[in-house]
Amino acid sequence: MKVAIYPGSFDPITNGHLDILKRSLEAFDKVIVLVAVNPDKSSRFSPSERVEMIKEATADYKNVEVDYTTGLTVDYAKKHGVKHLIRGLRAVTDFEYEFQLAVANEFADKDIDMIFFMAHGDTNFITSSMIMELNKNGVDVSALVPNSVLKRLK
Repeated sequence: MKVAIYPGSFDPITNGHLDILKRSLEAFDKVIVLVAVNPDKSSRFSPSERVEMIKEATADYKNVEVDYTTGLTVDYAKKHGVKHLIRGLRAVTDFEYEFQLAVANEFADKDIDMIFFMAHGDTNFITSSMIMELNKNGVDVSALVPNSVLKRLK
């Protein structure tokens, strides 16, 4: 079985994240959506809230598991016997960050392979931070996030 991990903060998950997940399920038999918790970074939603929102948003998806980690993603992957990490790219600025992350992951574990999916045009501008800023200022973000997020934003 070909398994991949789709790590991220998902604070909150967006329709852009879900698009990457759907497309990755065409390439892998199972995808673990991994909420990566950075204790040094302030988050809008707790890890358990993020996991719950993702589970609700992916309830109809087959072969999706949702989990979280406070450690390195490569350590989680090694522990679970997974060698493929999925990442989404929106713009050139994403590429630079993702390239550095890929090199760091490869340094930590030579067996890790990063798989990149380009965001589709209608989702390539969406970021979790942008969702929160728009919502805070009264903009309707219902077209950008799943219902599991929308109900928590209200």
